Amino acid sequence: MSHTVLIENGLIVTMDDKKPIIGEGYVLVEDNLIKEVGEGNLRADADETIDASGHIVIPGIITAHTHLYGILLRGANLRIRPPTDFAQVLQRVWWPVDEALTVDDAYASALSASAAMLQAGSTFFADTYSGPNSIEGSLSAIARAVREIGIRGMIAFEVTERHDSEEARRGLEETERAATELKKYATVSLMVSVHASFTVSDELIEQAVSIASELKVPLTIHVSEGLVDLYHNLERYGERTVERLDRLGALGPHTVLAHCVHVNDTELDIIAERNASVVHNPMSNMLNGVGVAPVPEMIERGITVGLGNDGWIFDPFENMRTALTVHRLNRRNPSAMDEKTVLNMATIWGAVCYGLSDLGSITEGKLADLTLIDAESLPTPVDEESVIGHLIHSIGGADVSDVFVGGRRVIRAGQLATTEPGRVTRISRERARHLWHRLQVSGDESGV
Repeated sequence: MSHTVLIENGLIVTMDDKKPIIGEGYVLVEDNLIKEVGEGNLRADADETIDASGHIVIPGIITAHTHLYGILLRGANLRIRPPTDFAQVLQRVWWPVDEALTVDDAYASALSASAAMLQAGSTFFADTYSGPNSIEGSLSAIARAVREIGIRGMIAFEVTERHDSEEARRGLEETERAATELKKYATVSLMVSVHASFTVSDELIEQAVSIASELKVPLTIHVSEGLVDLYHNLERYGERTVERLDRLGALGPHTVLAHCVHVNDTELDIIAERNASVVHNPMSNMLNGVGVAPVPEMIERGITVGLGNDGWIFDPFENMRTALTVHRLNRRNPSAMDEKTVLNMATIWGAVCYGLSDLGSITEGKLADLTLIDAESLPTPVDEESVIGHLIHSIGGADVSDVFVGGRRVIRAGQLATTEPGRVTRISRERARHLWHRLQVSGDESGV
């Protein structure tokens, strides 16, 4: 027997070009799908009716690139020499963290980060986990946490040969093992992940491409986030990063490239020609001081660009604001990026990156992933003309009131509806304490 939910009296931003903004309308959900979207009141007997007066209704936000385990480092005071470039950030911070992670940490961080994103309006994320000493079973632990929270997740183990080829072999085996398991779940899916081209051989890239093709899942890789990636490829292969990936057959419509900060016009042309996608991570790029990705140039070429957080700030609205402002600053042009483009990146374009044709907009027949935002306290009018501006300039994750994933209400009045209060924080803090202790013990005053 079907279950119906009627959301009425809301200001609906559909991200569907056929009827983009509905001033006062309704969304009818039947089971896990959007059955009808329209203006005015719908006379229907629904099992549940939600009065969305004073609320903005948007499609669930797509976080197109993250590292869930990054949340466990929030606020940590590590005893390291301050890094002065991105390679040192990896060497002194993230690689030691990777090596210290356990499967329990993978579960706890997935629980905590999933909850943080869901409460802030994200209903889908794409994550890569990197733990060379916690490979086997890591994807199962992450999948369990994702399902408990109620968000959608596309997960991967990030393969690398940073230590040796055995590490890469085990990472690929974990990916292939998880492929069968994850087919059972409606809200957790798989992708193949390669860390970055400067930590892997040609042979490993080709193997990852082959496995992604065989499994019919996306392939993702960090591309020229810092200059270390570009310089490695130029020195060893005489090719820029994207040129090398193209030679190895790694670029295509199912390839998602994270960052792409240090790419030139030739590389952008290759990405566009191969119909690969890019995920922009502006706040992380600023944190690590790596530079500003040429996103306006990507969009001009028709490259699909999604928006991610790279495991740092899990509020998508903060990432949207940064995506707007960093390009205006970089170009010294207050028209270099517009609000609608940024909202596209966070919704419909992010869905396109991963071939998620049933997500990203409020459209009949799509999955009922919906985010409701309380706009009652905003100081200026909220209507069809102003709502896009408010979403980028005024709204924060704390304004999210309710979230639906597949027609199921997983956030109710700003709180998780899928697990007991305090449980996520309790588990996350316990694991963070253990992780911080291991990192401090392994470090010294001169560095980790």
